[in-house]
Amino acid sequence: MARLNSVIGALESGQHAFAAFAAPEPAAALDFATSDYDGLVFEAEHKPWDATTLRDSLQYLLNRRRIFESGTLAPSPTPLIRIPVNGAEHGQWHAKQALDLGAYGIVWPHISRVEEARNAVAACRYPRLPGEERYDPPGLRGDAPAAAARYWGLSNDEYYAKADVWPLAPDGEILVVIQIEDQLGIENLPAILEQVPGIGLILIGEGDLSQELGVPRQLDHPLMVEARSRIVKICHDHDVVVGHPHVTPGNVEQVLEEGYRFLMSAPVRSYPGLELGRKLTGRS
Repeated sequence: MARLNSVIGALESGQHAFAAFAAPEPAAALDFATSDYDGLVFEAEHKPWDATTLRDSLQYLLNRRRIFESGTLAPSPTPLIRIPVNGAEHGQWHAKQALDLGAYGIVWPHISRVEEARNAVAACRYPRLPGEERYDPPGLRGDAPAAAARYWGLSNDEYYAKADVWPLAPDGEILVVIQIEDQLGIENLPAILEQVPGIGLILIGEGDLSQELGVPRQLDHPLMVEARSRIVKICHDHDVVVGHPHVTPGNVEQVLEEGYRFLMSAPVRSYPGLELGRKLTGRS
């Protein structure tokens, strides 16, 4: 069976993966349903968590013609969900509900310690007995696969075979993304990557990191440049993909040169008819 998670597919083949944040709302899902992004992160950390609306958003992201023409069951783009709870809160139920709705991955904000990262991966895995292959981190996810299997277009048994975390499970289709958003997280990142298998990629949390450094949203400040460089080096030293959350036409070449492979860019909505009309009528 072909790879179902397009983000994983791009990364494991050595390519770059492209994604964006979107509100967990059906209208936003429709806007992205025909885009060329590999992945779409429904943002539920700073947007309201509403499992029913999130379920509907996942459905509206599906485009039947694109799926038919692709010849695979893979949605395009692949839906991931950033959940509300911070790493220190050791939340598991948001991840459980998001995965049970059919999400292909979870973005975990504010991971600062090894035990937080271990919990993040464990919450995305089904339990197995000690001694079994790829036992660690031991799974904590509860068993209710029906809705997710239907969304993926699989039987329950087929879903079980795919519903593990990549790259720990080579055939796994679930992506665990942890965000490093403070100095403690940077200090502990080497230990996190050495002690916690199953992390798919590291995403830098620039907003909160800049707040802690006293330079809020000054993303080009030398303190921010230095902090990002530390994270990127640690990830490269441990052969783990690192992602940039604010890719723009002005910085994309630099982002690529610095070694980021998961690039998040915000789409820009334009109104050319309105703008030209206002100019011609003297309104602008």
